[in-house]
Amino acid sequence: MASAPLPLAASPIQFGTDGWRGILGVDITVERLLMVAAASAQELAHRAPPSNASETVVIGYDRRFLAPELAEAIASAVRGCGLKPLLSTTAVPTPACSSAVVERQALGALVITASHNPPEWLGLKIKGPFGGSVEGDFTTAVEKRLAAGGITAASQGDTERFDARAEHLASLRTKVDLDGLRRGLDAMNLKVIVDPMHGSAAGCMAELLGGPDGPVREIRSSRDPLFGGNPPEPLASYLQELIATVKETSASGSPAVGLVFDGDGDRIAAVNEQGNFCSTQQLMPLLIDHLARARQLPGSVVKTVSGSDLMRLVAEDLEREVLELPVGFKYIASEMLNGKVLIGGEESGGVGFGMHLPERDALFAALLVLEALVEGGNPLGARVTSLQDRCGGASHYDRVDLRLADMASRHRLETLLSQNPPTEVAGIPVQEVMSIDGVKLRLGPSHWLMLRFSGTEPLLRLYCEAPSSEQVEKVLAWAKSFATAI
Repeated sequence: MASAPLPLAASPIQFGTDGWRGILGVDITVERLLMVAAASAQELAHRAPPSNASETVVIGYDRRFLAPELAEAIASAVRGCGLKPLLSTTAVPTPACSSAVVERQALGALVITASHNPPEWLGLKIKGPFGGSVEGDFTTAVEKRLAAGGITAASQGDTERFDARAEHLASLRTKVDLDGLRRGLDAMNLKVIVDPMHGSAAGCMAELLGGPDGPVREIRSSRDPLFGGNPPEPLASYLQELIATVKETSASGSPAVGLVFDGDGDRIAAVNEQGNFCSTQQLMPLLIDHLARARQLPGSVVKTVSGSDLMRLVAEDLEREVLELPVGFKYIASEMLNGKVLIGGEESGGVGFGMHLPERDALFAALLVLEALVEGGNPLGARVTSLQDRCGGASHYDRVDLRLADMASRHRLETLLSQNPPTEVAGIPVQEVMSIDGVKLRLGPSHWLMLRFSGTEPLLRLYCEAPSSEQVEKVLAWAKSFATAI
């Protein structure tokens, strides 16, 4: 299949929900990256609290094409601002940079990554001194600095380096009983198949859990800037090798669990012993139960409005407060900084923990998933089923992205949904309309449809949870027809 033609002009430099991203060689060039890195470093220094006298900016990168070289380049931009760049010696999961910022009390971090985007993309994430992504007012200020001009020129020089990967893994070892976890996995004869999708989390789980003699087997762990031809995003359609490997392992007599990380190691998904894909819609309830019941840790549960009802049901069963926020981990991170949070997560794979960082960290989430399975004495599918039996809740969920004809169609649909939302969906009466983010139409217990627009594009995201896969398909088909008819 022929590749889509590249755009002939670069898009404006604008930050999205977590950084600035674009097509390498078109949007992302050395010249533009140097300017954005300098403006970002200047803003980090400008906003540093008086108690933070550091001049250090941590710099990391993922495994994408030219990422190491561009990380070296932006170190020069940081140095040109009169600050001290501290560069990772190797590609690392983005959370490793967030952890390093906190451990070293640095000004922040700049990470060369495009996360889960297609192989031709690259970008820059900015982490604040608290160890999480900066908020919208910060990136707006960076954009204003760029528009004003006068960005400091890059300065060549020697860059101090450190092993961000080793430091991150050492930190994780202090938060999980890895020896006990290995013994528990051996006792269950549970095999762990890890798919880092050729990304920067490769090798980390195997190293944490005992190396070549441990219970972990990795696939697709080599560096491949093309990621096997697909975006390094933990979605079922990109995980056929992992699904087949888990099925084969379980069929041989040893139950298996598959764990998958996105390109920069901040998102997680899983595959259960039957080979069924499990997003955070299933992992979050498991983690809520484990942390609140087994570990008895304090704090509330934070979920996005697109998250499964099972999260709420499990949390309420354990008498935990549940906060429901708009889609985007930045809202969860803000709550983590302002209050006592047990766990916060979004349906796209990002999970954060109050006792860790205000940041998604897929490696830490993976260790806690395995810990929960060992504590419960059952593999993933059986554990999630037991939670549904105990608390209720649907087990079927899907999301579809629908591109509308044009922006005029989008505006018409937005107006209709805000002024006159549907009173029934696929013949089912709407019981409640929520407008936290987009429009969520509740159809019954653990049965809902959500319509949410993406950024400024004519793109509509359709989410549905229902008691059966047939009902999910029926509701999503109705939603597509409804949206395209406006």
